[in-house]
Amino acid sequence: QEQLVESGGGLVQAGGSLRLSCAASGRTLSNYRVGWFRQVPGKERDFVAAISQSGANTKFADSVKGRFTISRDNAKGAVYMQMNSLNPEDTAVYYCAARTGVGHAVRPSEYDYWGQGTQVTVSS
Repeated sequence: QEQLVESGGGLVQAGGSLRLSCAASGRTLSNYRVGWFRQVPGKERDFVAAISQSGANTKFADSVKGRFTISRDNAKGAVYMQMNSLNPEDTAVYYCAARTGVGHAVRPSEYDYWGQGTQVTVSS
């Protein structure tokens, strides 16, 4: 079974940056479209960003446009999300997810595989 592993979370001050990574065990992540989501306690899991298999197409939530970028290295089987100009509202557990469908998907139900999440905390 496909399993995803996120890394790179941590504590950062407002205005700082973090880079999250997502890798898959079992199979190569290069065969999948990948999305990043985030969730705070008591709220739904929200879409953040997505990238196509080739990396040519990306999509971002309005709240992170211009601050976050998403990229992938298919040779390494990894997907990255660079997060800049972080603010306390970005504090959440961040999850990567993979799917085999066509087009970008913004609903968690459209993804087939998930990681366990990595905590990102932005202090003011």
